[in-house]
Amino acid sequence: MRGSIAALIASLLLAWSAPAFAQQASATAEARGVVLSPLTLTKVTDLDFGTVAASATSGTVSVDPTSGIRSVTGGVTAVPSTFSRARFDGLAQAATTVQLTLLPPTGGLLYSGTNSVTVSNMAFDSAGATRVVPAGGSFTAYVGADFDIAANQPNGTYSALFQVTADYQ
Repeated sequence: MRGSIAALIASLLLAWSAPAFAQQASATAEARGVVLSPLTLTKVTDLDFGTVAASATSGTVSVDPTSGIRSVTGGVTAVPSTFSRARFDGLAQAATTVQLTLLPPTGGLLYSGTNSVTVSNMAFDSAGATRVVPAGGSFTAYVGADFDIAANQPNGTYSALFQVTADYQ
């Protein structure tokens, strides 16, 4: 009987003992996101090579993207006229980085009717394609290029569209 009482006590002790718990751990994390000011880019000035005279010798008209200075080479003569580098003004969140992309005219050509000239070496000013936006949030980008005039290039106003895009990085 002693064995039965001991077994009964052992059973009761097991039934009344605290149940075993699985180990548990937890951690917290932060959920967050950054909201930036809207990015804008506006064309202020077109790229304008001005007026030039062609000759029997080919040449080039260049508008420097950094200085805005126009120069001619070869048989091209600069005629007094208005010329300009293209200017784009942007607005973005201060202290962010903006990547500019330049997409030249299709085929690198400017047209006057069925006649065409090549536009080459399109480039941003010396600040380049990556801009760190200063305090205040505004930035300016300039674009220049070369306008390649063939020997005896037909008269005309040559033009085509090109695109500048700005993206947050």
